[in-house]
Amino acid sequence: MAITAADVKALREKTGAGMMECKKALTECNGNIAEAEKLLKEKGLAAIAKRSERATTEGRLFIRQDGNKIYVIEITCETDFVANNAYFIALGEKMLDLTISKGFSKVEPEHDALLKELAVKIRENMSVPTLQVFEIPENSVGAFYIHSDKKTGSVVVIKGSASEAVKTFAYDCCLHIAAFTPSYTSKNDVPQSYIDEQKEIFAAQMDQDDKMKGKPENVKEGILQGKVSKHLAEICFENQMFVKDDKKTVSAKLAEVAKENNAKLEFVTSKLFVLGK
Repeated sequence: MAITAADVKALREKTGAGMMECKKALTECNGNIAEAEKLLKEKGLAAIAKRSERATTEGRLFIRQDGNKIYVIEITCETDFVANNAYFIALGEKMLDLTISKGFSKVEPEHDALLKELAVKIRENMSVPTLQVFEIPENSVGAFYIHSDKKTGSVVVIKGSASEAVKTFAYDCCLHIAAFTPSYTSKNDVPQSYIDEQKEIFAAQMDQDDKMKGKPENVKEGILQGKVSKHLAEICFENQMFVKDDKKTVSAKLAEVAKENNAKLEFVTSKLFVLGK
């Protein structure tokens, strides 16, 4: 059977394979486009298997709110060229659509099928390391933010009021988290092992500081505790100085917003997402 340029073009549009690969596949399959498509997919999947050990350090975050839930999906790939590809972006939106319509809360075989379909075309190793769903309780607000590079994002849920003012504050908190990348929500969330390790580090630094020599032990202990407290305030979201009011901590700002809205507010979720972490 003669292989026409139209056949090659049609197969290329279906599979994303190169023109020569499409022509060769059609020739092997006697011009049968369906069989040629299957052959190219088989070859493509074989190529994906060979690439499975390659690092996927690029990609995108996809976040969407639907009703009382916020959905977060992270898709990684090998290169930023692919991460900015229209097909890759469309894949993320399709995965959000699938997750919402099926009520999924984790990566399912249907997600993997969508991923492989594109991986066959693009010939890069890809993965879905993150799929999380956050519920917004009754009388609460939720907000999310994705940075322009699509590699950093955040989700905040505040319970106690559904007013527009509180929703605006929740969004501002999303901006804060993306900008200051806190490691923990509050000091209560910090493992004691981490605190002990920091104490050892600060104590060793103080021992090497000539200004500390001769100071009473109780003074040194006070200085040490002060250093630890300052460090925790820098890495804990609620204790950081608020991005839009650097005279108040996030927790103080929350209390201020609560008072203004005659509500008792609390953070249900304050989550940072960074691609690859």
